[in-house]
Amino acid sequence: MKIKSVSLLISSLFPLLSYAAADVEVARYIVSFPGGERVSYQGAFAKNFPQGLPVGIGSGLVFNGREGNDLLLTTVTDRGPNADAPAIGEQDAKIFANPAFVPLLMDIRVGNGKAVASNSRPLHDQQGPISGLPLPAGLIGSTNEVALSDTLKTLQGDRRGLDTEGITEDGKGGYWLCDEYGPFLIHIDSQGKILAKYGPTAEQGELAVAGGLPNIIKWRQPNRGFEGITRLPDGRILAAVQSTLDVEGKSKNKAQFTRLISFDPVSGKTAMYGYPIDIDSYKKAKDAKVGDIVAVDNQHILLVEQGSDKDKQMINKIYLVDLSQATDLSAFDGKGKALEFDDAKELAKRGVTLAQKREVVDLRKLGWQQEKVEGLSLIDNRTLAVINDNDFGLQASLIDAEPKAKKIGDYQLDKQGNLSLDGKSVPTRIELRPLEKPESLSELWVLTLPQPLK
Repeated sequence: MKIKSVSLLISSLFPLLSYAAADVEVARYIVSFPGGERVSYQGAFAKNFPQGLPVGIGSGLVFNGREGNDLLLTTVTDRGPNADAPAIGEQDAKIFANPAFVPLLMDIRVGNGKAVASNSRPLHDQQGPISGLPLPAGLIGSTNEVALSDTLKTLQGDRRGLDTEGITEDGKGGYWLCDEYGPFLIHIDSQGKILAKYGPTAEQGELAVAGGLPNIIKWRQPNRGFEGITRLPDGRILAAVQSTLDVEGKSKNKAQFTRLISFDPVSGKTAMYGYPIDIDSYKKAKDAKVGDIVAVDNQHILLVEQGSDKDKQMINKIYLVDLSQATDLSAFDGKGKALEFDDAKELAKRGVTLAQKREVVDLRKLGWQQEKVEGLSLIDNRTLAVINDNDFGLQASLIDAEPKAKKIGDYQLDKQGNLSLDGKSVPTRIELRPLEKPESLSELWVLTLPQPLK
């Protein structure tokens, strides 16, 4: 259903809005699923989800065109319904509520005051449906996560697993997706069949699922691989690493930038550019996250930057990014220390120019309340669409938490699924529960800017 379509010139209702924000027209929608699409959940906490789980669309968004006055878009889910869990030793862990979930595409039609999702297509390859489970240890692309059932039992990893986080058209009726594990680029047809997959090229002694991309991006932080993807007018694919690389586990809080990877599907040629994060806005550089990207032309993209700032307030801003003067970082790989260890002065001394950017929209000033924006598309040179990821409407909650340990991360988990605190067993349990509204909703906004981009 459509919530509201107004010009935010009503500044008296939004006293904190800047003039630029007040001139942006916003049409807000809650995406509906008239086909009754839900994600099956019959696990230990099924009583909390009598209708199953909402479909977690919104990890990416691409505009396909118009049909009359209707906007036609396609979106993609991520790896599936999952929730936080305590670490097992030195390994992070995630609860997979439905380990059999298959990431999927869905179409969205926006018109007549509604945003309607339909036509789900599961991702698959020649072997059949793929999964969203993490890659096994020892492979480039493994996040070193332990996958758990809802009863905290260890699940087996899957070398075909994908955590899809972005979508763009391929110009031939199919799509390109990006993923957080590998990080991978995945070429698919319109029905979700995987045609090709590319990932960090293995060096001597390494094992990889796919190659063709720069090796250095293997240092993405766990669950911070590719988060946005777009196709440039000249046919190149551009993908954004979500956060700063953590080279050898030492650079995530020092890096001034995150990487944009260019890939030419015809020649296989790659290039890399540095997107400068708003480093002074965050407590630590690693807290900055890219939400999605979309091409304006061959040298300019729109990019969502977001994250929790120094005051624990969410940032959700859209920038226009100029790549025309940005240095190709490829030439620096393998020659001295990684650029992620350099401050601004050292980067300049080494001859590195990062991309330039200017703010276009501050979504928080427009009233955006969802934690994150994970899909961004360009309708025309004045109109954008954004969408959130509702995390399949579930969360992990502590039951009988210890007085001094109110967060899941405060606890440890053994391989039998038992929780402990400071080395001692505790009666505390973890239960899966629904997210409250509005977080559990799929929210889509269509933004009309006061003047064309550029």
